[in-house]
Amino acid sequence: MTALPLDPSRIRAHFPAFAEPSLVGQAFFENAGGSYTARPVLDTLEHFYRATKVQPYGVYPASIEAGEAMNRSYERIAEAFNVDPDWIHFGPSTSANTYVLANAFGGWLKPGDAIIVTNQDHEANSGNWRRLAARGIEVREWQVDPQTGRLNLTGLDAILDAKVRLVAAPHCSNIVGEINPVAEISARAHAVGAVTAIDGVSYAPHGLPDLAELGADIYLFSAYKVYGPHLGVMAIRPELARALPNQGHYFNDAKLRYRLTPAGPDHAQIAAVGAIADYFETVAEIAGGTGNPFARARKAMRDQETALVRPLLDYLRGKNNVRLVGPDDAESRAPTISLILSEPGATVAARLAKHGVMASGGNFYAVRLLEAMGVDPNHGVLRLSFVHYTTPEEITQLIAALDVELP
Repeated sequence: MTALPLDPSRIRAHFPAFAEPSLVGQAFFENAGGSYTARPVLDTLEHFYRATKVQPYGVYPASIEAGEAMNRSYERIAEAFNVDPDWIHFGPSTSANTYVLANAFGGWLKPGDAIIVTNQDHEANSGNWRRLAARGIEVREWQVDPQTGRLNLTGLDAILDAKVRLVAAPHCSNIVGEINPVAEISARAHAVGAVTAIDGVSYAPHGLPDLAELGADIYLFSAYKVYGPHLGVMAIRPELARALPNQGHYFNDAKLRYRLTPAGPDHAQIAAVGAIADYFETVAEIAGGTGNPFARARKAMRDQETALVRPLLDYLRGKNNVRLVGPDDAESRAPTISLILSEPGATVAARLAKHGVMASGGNFYAVRLLEAMGVDPNHGVLRLSFVHYTTPEEITQLIAALDVELP
């Protein structure tokens, strides 16, 4: 394995889970379902509950501090995304955010307008949009290659025209793992007057993207998969957010952050999300160098994960009894590795647990993708997902376990 840009011991020192006695020897390979929580997030959450668990934005000190802590999260996540704070909205989950968002679009689009969805997405960024067909909206499907599960831009070009008002696509599939060319997708959509809604849930744990570079109009991710609390984060272009029908209380119509999140999540969790950005800055410090800390952290995390996934992919290429979903080159994918096996994925995951490997099997809410690839969703895949805090030793532990359970 090539030299790692991030010292694993320094990185893991910022995650209390790695000091938890019950987790010693357990290699965590289910990060796509939810990551460990960074210490700055836990510290912020604990302080809020202990010292400022009051109604925020009031006139007394504890209330003022609570509101300031929440405002800081809007500012810090916006800074990480390279956008203004008006872009940022917090909701209970990404599924809830897309549900509300699709309902807003249903009141904005006109019968005969078209939208594009994919069959590579998690159902949260697919099903909610597909329901708009009941309102007279034409729903077009950008389909994956049934052998590889990959999305090709030629497939998008074939269904993209001036009737399309929205393109909903994943930055990275939670099963295929390939990083999709969002900047090119956005450019194509904008060329016909459409906007893009990008599901970043499976990409964001590997570094929050620069939205100015991506050109996405809407970007969503789940904070609990990015070392934070269990809520959803949605970045949306402010002029688009203002154009969509208000989904909140009528008297909050002029308050941008309330218009698309009618059921706001826990105040303490909102305050804690800003500490995700603090942690990313810590990653940048560990990586060294100069320049924008979020860009440095993103690059270091990406380089770390590419180095870690390469030996696993090399090993899997030699296994004739597994079918790897997505590309087998480390540079074009996230370290979310899904395997189609003769046995149900969950069955093999249970055996891996005996080796101290925490993994999972199933359809992971990507039923349409598996059906397109000829895989029974009830059979599912074995998914092995990790992030920058995974160690080379854990990769070795995983490979040894696979060698026993997939001879």
